[in-house]
Amino acid sequence: MQNVLHTPIEYLKGVGPNRGETLRKELGIHTYMDLINFFPNRHIDKTRFYKINELQRNSSDVQLVGKIVHFKTVEQKRGKRLVADFIDETGRMELVWFRGHKWVRENLKLNVPYVIFGKTNWFNGVFSMPHPEMELLADYKKNLRTAMQPVYPSTELLQKKGITNRAIMKLIQEVMKQSGLRFGETLNQEIVQELNLISKSEAIFNVHFPKNQELLAKAQFRLKFEELFFIQLQLIRKNLLHKRKIKGLIFEEIGENFNRFYKEHLPFELTGAQKRVIKEIRSDLGSGAQMNRLLQGDVGSGKTIVALMSMFMALDNGFQACLMAPTEILSVQHYNGLSELCKELNTSIYLLTGSTKTSDRKEIHEKLENGEIDILIGTHALLEDKVKFQNLGLAIIDEQHRFGVAQRAKLWKKNSIPPHILVMTATPIPRTLAMSLYGDLDISVIDELPPGRKPIKTVHRFDSNRLKVFRFIKEEIMKGRQVYIVYPLIQESEKMDYKDLMDGYESIAREFPDYQISIVHGQMKPADKDYEMDRFLRKETQIMVATTVIEVGVNVPNASVMIIESAERFGLSQLHQLRGRVGRGAEQSYCILMTGHKLSEDSKTRLQTMTSNNDGFQIAEVDLKLRGPGDLMGTQQSGVLNLKIADIVKDNSILSTARWYASKILKEDPDLSDEKNRHIRNAFARLMKDRTIWNYIS
Repeated sequence: MQNVLHTPIEYLKGVGPNRGETLRKELGIHTYMDLINFFPNRHIDKTRFYKINELQRNSSDVQLVGKIVHFKTVEQKRGKRLVADFIDETGRMELVWFRGHKWVRENLKLNVPYVIFGKTNWFNGVFSMPHPEMELLADYKKNLRTAMQPVYPSTELLQKKGITNRAIMKLIQEVMKQSGLRFGETLNQEIVQELNLISKSEAIFNVHFPKNQELLAKAQFRLKFEELFFIQLQLIRKNLLHKRKIKGLIFEEIGENFNRFYKEHLPFELTGAQKRVIKEIRSDLGSGAQMNRLLQGDVGSGKTIVALMSMFMALDNGFQACLMAPTEILSVQHYNGLSELCKELNTSIYLLTGSTKTSDRKEIHEKLENGEIDILIGTHALLEDKVKFQNLGLAIIDEQHRFGVAQRAKLWKKNSIPPHILVMTATPIPRTLAMSLYGDLDISVIDELPPGRKPIKTVHRFDSNRLKVFRFIKEEIMKGRQVYIVYPLIQESEKMDYKDLMDGYESIAREFPDYQISIVHGQMKPADKDYEMDRFLRKETQIMVATTVIEVGVNVPNASVMIIESAERFGLSQLHQLRGRVGRGAEQSYCILMTGHKLSEDSKTRLQTMTSNNDGFQIAEVDLKLRGPGDLMGTQQSGVLNLKIADIVKDNSILSTARWYASKILKEDPDLSDEKNRHIRNAFARLMKDRTIWNYIS
């Protein structure tokens, strides 16, 4: 049976070499199996017949039985339209044709019962249906059909080559006939019974050709669960194998560095969330397996302190630690922040970036190798082959989505036993997405802000209120504060953005002649950018006009106002990241979202979410619903969720259930060698062999 399904698609009756090539290129369908797993994205429900007096004004597909009693031609601005009166025992409606009048007139009979199907419109008190599908009731009764018609995703080229929806339906029916509808079970009896799932064969048949809505829902649930279950099985298994196979350095000591810092130099009381996360990390570091943990925390939640205390655990056990950040500005900031926290301790912290002088670089290389450096902070420069540690015990990666897998692997090789890895991100990732993107990492979340932080006040203002906003800026600067004004950056039109930014800069300079203004954008040289950022940091300038280059991590505690121009052009997570640039000091901070009056529904939802909510995780959930997973993670991650039937947003409860079962099975039977898990083992092996699962996971 499996063998039939592995037959190349061109051998299927009705396909041949040309169509086979098109199916491969356009839809990725190479075999019968691929065709069976090409699922409809909706179904047209022909299970019931409506009466004319039951029709609703919501333009939906409906099916009716009635007779045409009259035709008339109506003149209109361009050409004519043919209108027929169609009646049943409850009322009257119109059928309309804008083309093919002659054929309609010659072929459709008056006063004979027809089954019609199409979309209804409501206009001037009458329902109408343009270009309906029509069939004589007598023929309808004779023909074999499915009441729920599948509608498959399509492309222009498929239509051109005559591979219509009807053609795809026929091909799928042909595969089902050849396979005798026998599809091997892929789940164990326990899951099938506990979740009351229909069999794999029933699910495959009913997802394409269901008799009714209830069977369709059962088929979809079964197939969505299975798809998510095998992805989770792969991720969790990878994590367990990692822990079993990759031995980690054991940090048993909690010693002088950690204790002294905790008791004498901690600048504030740790939050409950920080304590919980430190405990999770400590348990990993003592487990004997290599730690592979993702630390999520909203802007300003105190990830840096957690990172430092984790590094102290490495130092207390005689190891070195490093922290890698994606940009020079961010690494310098980490370096300054950690040096300040450690100034009373005898911890040696060094910084290595692309612009470190050659002489300093040489000194760092030597000190690193002979163990004189405890903590090294830097950019990609840490990955160079010349950078050799004496004994690296812990590597921390900040804003991990900016580093590729290959770059992370380079850090592994910096020690004979791979160092522990802690990945940090200030981009809150919704739970469902984290389970799929980072399902092979253990996840820790810091979900409370340190005490004393005032929530940022966020307001939405239209361009017509600009003068009031300028007055407010002046008041804040008079109090000694600083202000960010950010313009959107949309890749396709660098020139336009640059113009927006320059126009903005000029109008700000005119409005505030007595103040110093910094300007930062993507086309500047890194050194010039750093120079401007530095002036702002040292309070030499009061206003920073910038594009989104200032989005991640820049810390200016004295800046208390963030103004985002054309805020409707930004995504939610970007707005939230930008807002996080202020509110870092003790003063009340403000974020002002400026827009024009013309706003789409999505823009209104985003602005409403921002003004009513400061919680990054809740904002990320809304963002996921609005944009979908591919967009949310940026293009480099969008291949991650190339799902055939499940939807990571709508099916998040199925995802949680699937992860729970995958976890339970692997706990009881890590190698899937148990006889009762035979179907799962075989299906998993098949998916791995075809590398099907890897299509989902980047």
